[in-house]
Amino acid sequence: MGTENKTIKNRLSQLRKKMKENGIDYYMIPTSDFHNSEYAADYFKVREYFCGFDGSNGTLIVSEKEAGLWTDGRYFIQAENQLAGTGVILYKMGEEGVPTMDKYLADNAKKGETLGFDGRVIPAESGEALEYLFGAKKSQLKIDKDLAEEVWTDRPSLPCHDMYVLSDELCGKSFNEKLADVRAKMMEYNTSMYLLSKLDDIMWLTNLRGNDVECNPVALSYAMITNDMFILFVQKEEITDEVRVYCQNNDIVLKDYAEYAEYLSELVLTGNILIDKRNANYLTYKLIADKAEESGYVIEDKENPTEMMKAIKNETELKNIREVYLRDSAKLTEFIYWVKENVGKIPMTEYSAAMKLDSMRAELPGFIELSFPTISAYNANAAMAHYEATEDNAAEVKAQGLLLVDSGGTYMGGTTDVTRTIVVGEISDEIKKHYTATVSGMLELANAIFKDGCTGRNVDIYARRPLWDIGIDYNHGTGHGIGYMLNVHEGPHNIRWKSSEGANKAELKPGMIVSDEPGVYIEGSHGIRIENIVEVVNRSENEYGKFYGFDHLTYVPIDLEAIDTKCMKPDAKELLNKYHKAVYDRVSPLIKDEKIKTWLKEATKEI
Repeated sequence: MGTENKTIKNRLSQLRKKMKENGIDYYMIPTSDFHNSEYAADYFKVREYFCGFDGSNGTLIVSEKEAGLWTDGRYFIQAENQLAGTGVILYKMGEEGVPTMDKYLADNAKKGETLGFDGRVIPAESGEALEYLFGAKKSQLKIDKDLAEEVWTDRPSLPCHDMYVLSDELCGKSFNEKLADVRAKMMEYNTSMYLLSKLDDIMWLTNLRGNDVECNPVALSYAMITNDMFILFVQKEEITDEVRVYCQNNDIVLKDYAEYAEYLSELVLTGNILIDKRNANYLTYKLIADKAEESGYVIEDKENPTEMMKAIKNETELKNIREVYLRDSAKLTEFIYWVKENVGKIPMTEYSAAMKLDSMRAELPGFIELSFPTISAYNANAAMAHYEATEDNAAEVKAQGLLLVDSGGTYMGGTTDVTRTIVVGEISDEIKKHYTATVSGMLELANAIFKDGCTGRNVDIYARRPLWDIGIDYNHGTGHGIGYMLNVHEGPHNIRWKSSEGANKAELKPGMIVSDEPGVYIEGSHGIRIENIVEVVNRSENEYGKFYGFDHLTYVPIDLEAIDTKCMKPDAKELLNKYHKAVYDRVSPLIKDEKIKTWLKEATKEI
């Protein structure tokens, strides 16, 4: 028996007391803020507070008798360690014989019992599924109570930072131009109101930015758009004089973030409402759905018009992104040189290497923040796709094997993301074979030609084929969209081979940018990922239709020490040589140090 975790047990018993007072039999706590953001601020870490598990994905369900945590394969080992002594049962998602949360609730909740959750942290889509499940049991949902408020006494405050305005020159399109496009789409959908709660969509539309979500330059906000009004709900303390004047000049009505639900409940509807159930929270949806029913209007759950507009970058955005990627590429090239020069000579850990790169990026003009926490993983640690080294828990990087570094920054003019796997010493023939196949896949996808109407699912095979040829695969998507001075993961488009609802619909269009990142992960041995960001471009048009392709945005050398030319097809060799010539031509002018330039010439030589 391990030691008992009295702190967590005590918190859970206080939570159960509150559940009883509120007539709640099951209480569900996901990992989310009110906007389905990728990163939840400390204020929203309720699940962590009640069970101790701090991974980025997990849901806790508490009843009078037991508490269970559901998480995915990335976190099984971590969750086992952190739940020890708490009495919380770990449910390993996707494993055989492990019930899903829905199945667990269906099997355990008795007729007439109540499920409670904070309706602001569950997406409308999920809330509806739970409503259906509990409706079948003649039971009800209680969604207007955040029970943590009454138990978590020293809870951190809601994140609150000054907002700022981006110039129209930087954005390429003014707020009013974007708003006119959105209203045209609303008209097409026959809706007179659009409720928007996805933070990066709101920031993109208004040309405003904030700092309320880690690594995402967004402000906590909701927007309500009608045919003649634009209301922005933000925290009063975040509105600087500059933002206030900008909003006045653009007829943006400012209201307090905390009053959003109350405002909705008093609203008089005049027509159909547009809402995106994947990202609007369930409480918002219920408030508006009840009103719509009363007044005979319908809720249109359609594609977020803003999401597609934001995904197809305009000429100004693309011009700035290309420049930012070149500067970022030059910096990463200098970092690779630094690693190779210093490994085995100075003390180096995964963490200290990441800190070095982070500080180098911060020197670039217009640097705002990292676009995600840098992943720096040595040898076997790189086999865990979402490994994160910390100061206290980081492997020493020795002059042997591989170091995988996945990193990026947000700058005035763009958001970057890039992965390179660097040879730091001797590697086996097997590793070279895997590395060569990964590089071939990245280059072959970047070289693909595809027809208008294709989605990421149609082109994914280009990246996987060299790996599938040797009987290997990777269990993550090949590509995700990237924001403009916004989130590093952006929809609706992506590149993956598996069918999934949204991914099947989003066609690849010129102006979209997307990552191209195949990999090999051999548990206990090594992990390899090579990631370039590419831009979708027009290639040709003829009687058969329009044909598109990709242009590289990332120009960083690929480690020739890990390439086994015997395992590389002639086409792939040619692509590598062509890419390396472009890397040298574009990046060397940005590098001042002659020693690094000389090294780069050698690192990009023809094979």
